[in-house]
Amino acid sequence: MTNECAFSIGTTRFDEDYTPSTTSRGTTNFANLARGEDRRQNLRNAVTMMNTRVNELLHWDNPGGDRYQLELDIVSVDLHLTSVGDDATFPVIEVLDVDILDTTTGARTEGIVGNNFSSYIRDYDFSVRLPGHKATGIPSDFGDLHGQVFQRFLESDEYRERFPQLPVICISVSTSRTYTRLTNHHPILGVEYVADALSLTDEYFGKMGLTVRYFMPPGSVAPLAFYHRGDLLNDYSFVALAGTVATMETFQKIYRPEIYNANTAASEVYRPSLDYGNYSLPQVTYDRVERTQLATTQGKFTEVSLMEPYGDVLERWATKQSA
Repeated sequence: MTNECAFSIGTTRFDEDYTPSTTSRGTTNFANLARGEDRRQNLRNAVTMMNTRVNELLHWDNPGGDRYQLELDIVSVDLHLTSVGDDATFPVIEVLDVDILDTTTGARTEGIVGNNFSSYIRDYDFSVRLPGHKATGIPSDFGDLHGQVFQRFLESDEYRERFPQLPVICISVSTSRTYTRLTNHHPILGVEYVADALSLTDEYFGKMGLTVRYFMPPGSVAPLAFYHRGDLLNDYSFVALAGTVATMETFQKIYRPEIYNANTAASEVYRPSLDYGNYSLPQVTYDRVERTQLATTQGKFTEVSLMEPYGDVLERWATKQSA
């Protein structure tokens, strides 16, 4: 029973030469950037924004503001349904892994995996399953299978051999919640906020075994949501946390400029809104309409290619492993 499914991991360097693989989810932020005639400049601008930001955060002993460079790899995780057949393989997860290079000393800090977390099963849950329950409300087991598969991945030999630390997934705060500033302050993560209630996304990530905290880093204009296990403030180095903030804040500025590239910073009591008009557009092309459409397409692909033929096998394996 425990050998019904297995994981494998592949990596692709994310830089100005990046080209999405044929199995990469089209909705991933990095795949969206790598399209069109200006794709190389698009990618170069995004990476430059990340490197500028990491040097702003790691400003000590860094008079030129150029001491650190990020090295990014896209981590693609395939699920092999070994009990079904050798060719029964499905791409379940893609995330970014971050290393931080100190160009002064040559030292390389292994950063935190988890940025730009993307999942076909999550597409299925939110784009296919959830709309199908509009009349009856959110099902009680919503996100259970996805959470179990994610936790099985973290417990797998493949994850443990490749990554020395647990992931941190950093995304936008919810536009359906209000956030209040606290007095707690971290040198890299910045000032902490607390939400008036958990959002559906918070609850969904909770089923992945992750807790959420909200911080607005120094120089930022809005808090970010950090999903993690363990002690977010003490389990990771300042350099590693700076790599996560620089990477994910850049993608949020590109994807949600109304919130993260706003011209005024979040107030003490803050309600994010995509209707906010006082913001600036970064010099990076991003197709948000296509991203939304692809999420639905890929959710239906998951339904047909994974959930309908193999859902029982997947659920039996994930539930057995967690028992």
